[in-house]
Amino acid sequence: MYCLLTDRKATWSNKQRLTERRGIISCNENRSRDRKKNSQLVLADFHKKIKEAFEVFDHESNNTVDVREIGTIIRSLGCCPSEGEIHDLLAEVEEEEPTGYIRYEKFLPVMTKVLQERRYRPIPEDVLLGAFEVLDSAKRGFLTKEELVKYMTEEGEPFSQEEMEEMLSAAIDPGSNSVNYKEYITMMVIDEN
Repeated sequence: MYCLLTDRKATWSNKQRLTERRGIISCNENRSRDRKKNSQLVLADFHKKIKEAFEVFDHESNNTVDVREIGTIIRSLGCCPSEGEIHDLLAEVEEEEPTGYIRYEKFLPVMTKVLQERRYRPIPEDVLLGAFEVLDSAKRGFLTKEELVKYMTEEGEPFSQEEMEEMLSAAIDPGSNSVNYKEYITMMVIDEN
């Protein structure tokens, strides 16, 4: 009798474990399905954003944009690549015989991968502040227009004249002819949410 009871307990225990395992497997399958569904939603959202950004510059409505607009498109999607990184990306999407235009079909998969991998993320606010503070050796909280122009055109990856003018128009306080860099950083930091 004891053996029979023990066997029944063992059988009951095995059934219970099997049921628990099935429940765990079912739960894991549901989680996996949910993750896949969420992943598909994120991917669809990326495609929608890329298409919308691309269409702004597709003036001919023929699924092509001028190669010179790609940096602006990428930045409008919340990415902050350097000019060198833009050139690398262009090498991936340009036709073998460069035409001066980028086709949407070639741009979409490359840009989707960039967004999925979270490449070209913006520099954090505290790092930007630290960089400005290094340039502001007198610790005044601002840089003059002349100082800023000197640093941005002579140091590191120099700004083009057009980039410099664009930055100055946004950064310079006309009253003081200087940049209060804490205010400027607040204005230019991208909200990632």
